[in-house]
Amino acid sequence: MKKTVFSVTAAMMAATGMMAAGVAINMASPSAAFAQAAAKATVDAAKAAGVVGEQSDGYLGFVKSGDAATKAAVEEINAGRAKVYAEAAAKNNVPVAAAGAATFSSVIMPKLKAGEYYKDASGAWKQK
Repeated sequence: MKKTVFSVTAAMMAATGMMAAGVAINMASPSAAFAQAAAKATVDAAKAAGVVGEQSDGYLGFVKSGDAATKAAVEEINAGRAKVYAEAAAKNNVPVAAAGAATFSSVIMPKLKAGEYYKDASGAWKQK
């Protein structure tokens, strides 16, 4: 599983254009980079407000109902994550669900800020 975690982590960073400072840059398309940054900003604000949280499957979910812009941003980010998880799963010969869960455990959970929500494996929303 170590190989999977590393590959998923590297793939997540590459797919989102993440750098050490957490800045998202997509050199291929400035408009895509702007859209990606806007979705991230929307989701970050929703996470801080307790509307959106991280799920143990590696995807974003709604703690409370959100507005249309937040729903669209969550869908955009989840679609990107699904693509990365599928690529990592194929590369490492593991199920896509395992790639998502490994990313949650090794990458997403450690980066959650105090007060943000996450859904554990039992399906319960908890606050960090």
